[in-house]
Amino acid sequence: MKTYKIIGMMSGTSLDGLDLAYCHFWNKKNKWEFEIKNTKSISYSSEMQKELKDAIHLSAEKLIQLHNNYGTWLGEQALNFISETNLEVDFIASHGHTSHHRPELGVTFQLGCGQHLANASKKTVISDFRSNDLALGGQGAPLVPIGDRLLFGEYDFCLNLGGISNISFELKGRRIAYDIGLANMILNYITRKIDLDYDENGTLARSGTINPKMLKKLNDLSYYLLPHPKSIGYEWFLEEVVPIVDVTKDSTENLLHTSVHHICEKIAQQVALNANKNHQKLFVTGGGALNTFLIETLKQKLDSKIEVVVPEKILIEFKEALVFAFMGVLRSEREINVLKTVTGAKRDSSSGVIFLPN
Repeated sequence: MKTYKIIGMMSGTSLDGLDLAYCHFWNKKNKWEFEIKNTKSISYSSEMQKELKDAIHLSAEKLIQLHNNYGTWLGEQALNFISETNLEVDFIASHGHTSHHRPELGVTFQLGCGQHLANASKKTVISDFRSNDLALGGQGAPLVPIGDRLLFGEYDFCLNLGGISNISFELKGRRIAYDIGLANMILNYITRKIDLDYDENGTLARSGTINPKMLKKLNDLSYYLLPHPKSIGYEWFLEEVVPIVDVTKDSTENLLHTSVHHICEKIAQQVALNANKNHQKLFVTGGGALNTFLIETLKQKLDSKIEVVVPEKILIEFKEALVFAFMGVLRSEREINVLKTVTGAKRDSSSGVIFLPN
């Protein structure tokens, strides 16, 4: 029984930093199993955070330059991670950092050039997991549902609370998944106005009250009316959400409290629409799962028949890096790792580009 030894790398829309997860995978009796052996999180400097956030405004030339430089930086971080703990690695699977996501235009772009990453790390790299799906007419997102199906199939719903909230579940034998809407992106945008990276445990949000006008504007965003498959990116947030936050003159606590209620209302609506039996389990990961006020609010808004399962911290923080490592395994085996029922593409695909070090 072969054991794959992979590093998964993930940088999310919340811009917290880079997650690295060293994982082992093996297929036992036709079922994939895994173990997260080692992890590391690297916070972005304020300069790098700004560079990645503002990449959307760069010229093509400057964007490619950042793509290459960031790829080299990723490779250096991987090399350090390997040498610090003397890891035995088959290859690296990197998501990169999404700078552009406009699937309606057939455009998505993940910073972090795979060739630069491979050269700097001295390891084979699999990256660029999204562009093939766009070429097949899909959204190129979300991608994590293949991991939800094959690694976390015991849960009825898998909810990820990163910068964006997305959900994944089985419906009549088909995996369905889509971006619900906002999560940490709006919360972190509000706290950064007072030079705070994030609202730890939702403490500030808990002390606030709802701003009814802001809540209505957020709830009325047209994205929520679109059918799935659907996904959003930073562009949508800048164009549709930031103006609502900026025009609302209220305390930080009230802005956060209102945003948490909005996030949880939209999630609860989607779970209620798709719940189909008496007792179901909702598995919650991503940084938002560490926000105790958000989780408490979500439980209040969900039907009592839905059990919210928040796993150990390592899975909360590194599930996405784990799944991209797993997607790399599937790609190396030429097995399906992107599902058409999730993205709306013409067909399922085995996506990801393989780069050999030079």
